[in-house]
Amino acid sequence: MRLKLVRENINIDFFSKARIWLGISLVMMVVALGSFLIQGLAFGIDFQGGTSIRTQSEVSVDVAAYRSALEPLGLGDVSIAEVNDPSFDDNQHVAMVRIQAQEGDERIASETIQAVQFALGAMLSSQTLLTVEADSSLLEVMTTAAQAELASAEVTVQPTGLVIAMPNGTTLDQVDGVELAVKSAGTVVSVKRSFDNISFPSIESVGPKVSGELINTAILAVTLAVAAILLYIWMRFEWQFAVGAVLALVHDVLLTIGIFSELQIKFDLAIIAALLTIVGYSINDTVIVFDRVRENLRKYKQKDLKEVLNLSINETLARTLMTSVTTLLALVSLYVLGGDVIRGFVFAMIWGVVIGTYSSIFVASTVLLILGVKRDWSKKDPSAGTRYAHIDN
Repeated sequence: MRLKLVRENINIDFFSKARIWLGISLVMMVVALGSFLIQGLAFGIDFQGGTSIRTQSEVSVDVAAYRSALEPLGLGDVSIAEVNDPSFDDNQHVAMVRIQAQEGDERIASETIQAVQFALGAMLSSQTLLTVEADSSLLEVMTTAAQAELASAEVTVQPTGLVIAMPNGTTLDQVDGVELAVKSAGTVVSVKRSFDNISFPSIESVGPKVSGELINTAILAVTLAVAAILLYIWMRFEWQFAVGAVLALVHDVLLTIGIFSELQIKFDLAIIAALLTIVGYSINDTVIVFDRVRENLRKYKQKDLKEVLNLSINETLARTLMTSVTTLLALVSLYVLGGDVIRGFVFAMIWGVVIGTYSSIFVASTVLLILGVKRDWSKKDPSAGTRYAHIDN
């Protein structure tokens, strides 16, 4: 038996309460805009600025364990993602830890970065290592100073300096104390901290200026996408279709931003990608409906515009619902099983699919009904846009 989401020859009057649907949409848009203006968005690191620390370990990345190790530091928004690359070796596990800029600071202080490295190193490693480069005549004195500060430290003398190994369980204050004791014993060329099972190949910071540029670029990307769609629909159909489609897109984008503002879900570049995807999904659904509308306008020249729109939506309803439901099945699975890294993106997509399906029917088509359309494309019609503007309630 074939699955059917919509029965054959269905005949729903989608425009019997057209003004009510538009009123609901208008109220939701006002609430979304109000939430955005009053409490704003919970911007992520991409838009706030912050620091990215790349880690590399022979132990597989456990995002939950990384997050638990960093939570006591109170760093605010911390994003942890495993990096996968076909060129990596089997024992090469890379993660990207992104920390928001701390309040009042242009960039994260070196002490904070050291605390992050120590927290992750203490979780994964059995030893904390201090590599000290100094003059050979000072090595004996520095060895005595290091062991006097921490008796459990194992010191290995090398031609260029010392390697001081401190066992797991050594606190950050103790590591700082050993380093200070060594530096106090004589002139040190350099001191490098490392761990026996994790390294930090790169540390990069994004300042507030760069973050501001990212916000402007994101706004420009969404605006250009909507403008390009307006031009495309105008060229393919009529200006009334273009206005209806763009108003539906503005409706979808504004409500998506509103839900993120209302729930204070982290808003980053991944959500911008979701917005652009939602715009594409919604306009695709709208174009399917509009194609059928244009076809039926030529086929049923004597029918009232409202009847043609109802007929067109009913004829494409099965396709619309099947596409939306199958997409939602995949998205819900990703939301539940995909982990914290992509959850914000997937939530935006789920919301966008639902609201995009709604707007294709109840916003774009209703606007088209209000504006009216030309019925005979073989000649110009000066009254196009006004002849069928009435709505029955």
